[in-house]
Amino acid sequence: MRVVLQRVSQAELKIDGRSHSNISKGLVILLGIEGEDNLEDINYLTRKIIQMRIFSDDQGKMNLSLLDIKGDLMLVSQFTLLASTKKGNRPSFIKSAKPEIAKALYEKCLETFEKALIGHKVASGVFGADMQINLINDGPVTILLDSKNKE
Repeated sequence: MRVVLQRVSQAELKIDGRSHSNISKGLVILLGIEGEDNLEDINYLTRKIIQMRIFSDDQGKMNLSLLDIKGDLMLVSQFTLLASTKKGNRPSFIKSAKPEIAKALYEKCLETFEKALIGHKVASGVFGADMQINLINDGPVTILLDSKNKE
């Protein structure tokens, strides 16, 4: 799984011009799912993301986690994170999981975040939908994670 994690002061996800979900201070997570991904990848990323100390403390140092600040989370499926641009000018998405597999893993990932973040707002997109996300990247802080490389 590949993740683009963005620290935000707010975010709103729209589908067909209508607000579908929104969050306040927290994280927007764009999630790309590969064909070989499984529950181990979900557990690694969930644990890593909610404990990652990327929010500022009273001294302005990145020392606090999403749990510490009681922040919100928005999870959005994005198969284009797995694009290969090695050949030609048209990206290949051959590494992306088939939709039925990816949807099940996305839903399991969402469920895992919801269980880990009881009391926090956990928002989502709609798997396979054409979505627009308006966000204010706080910092900006944007981090890439890969469950296979553990980085």
